[in-house]
Amino acid sequence: MSTQVSPVFHLFEKQHLEAKALFLALGKQIKSKKAIELSEKMDFLELYAELMAKVHYDKEGMQFEILSDFKKLQRSLKKVLHIKLAERNLDERELKTGVKYNSYRLHLDKYKKQLYTQTFDLVVGSTLKSWEELYQKTKSASKGITPLTINTSVSKLIQEELEFIQIDLKQNMESKVFKEVFEGLRTIIMLENLLIYLGFNPIFVESIHREIHQLKENLKPWYSNHLALQSLMHFISGKENLSKKYQELAKTLRADKKALSADVGKQAHALFDKILV
Repeated sequence: MSTQVSPVFHLFEKQHLEAKALFLALGKQIKSKKAIELSEKMDFLELYAELMAKVHYDKEGMQFEILSDFKKLQRSLKKVLHIKLAERNLDERELKTGVKYNSYRLHLDKYKKQLYTQTFDLVVGSTLKSWEELYQKTKSASKGITPLTINTSVSKLIQEELEFIQIDLKQNMESKVFKEVFEGLRTIIMLENLLIYLGFNPIFVESIHREIHQLKENLKPWYSNHLALQSLMHFISGKENLSKKYQELAKTLRADKKALSADVGKQAHALFDKILV
């Protein structure tokens, strides 16, 4: 009698199928929307691999081995998201102020073209064999696992994320800390959804869930501003006789980042003072 696959694998199977379809579409043409969607799908696949590694704790390095063929593609897809957020921030600022930043936009367009070429090369240079191997490795790792084991492993992963966030919040509220908090919240939300999918009660009560989601949403404009400022500073670094409008733009982005950081910092501390008791 063959060993049964854990029910949670069916969720992986669905995400894997959708990710592979997006991958094939990008092999015809790189489009930011599909690249961002694939990045999100791969975030889940990576988390699932981490969950399997937690279940099979005696097999060192399992999560890295499962997704080793996709690391370069994952990084490239993240960069597509970053350039899209920087572009969107610029679009909104130009619409709001009526000021045009043509040379900066040309800089973004040039970088985007290079990035899309790099991403396309990674996609067409890969084969569907890697996707099939990912599926088979994960299916094998998912056999014979009871829902209770998944529940226990999910709880451990959430506790680890909370501990990492607690360490982060004890530091100065810098860009790296906010980014780690954002990633941690996203991971916690995905793990809680796994518990619900399996029919278990979520770890946090509904009111805490609302605050977690709200903080994650509030971190999005902070992240967009952070990437916009990072991109602009790369553009203006080393430039002599920088025009006043770019000086003003940098000044505005810094001021916005300071205000956004203060807001999400207060919210993060208020939320985790309730959770980390």
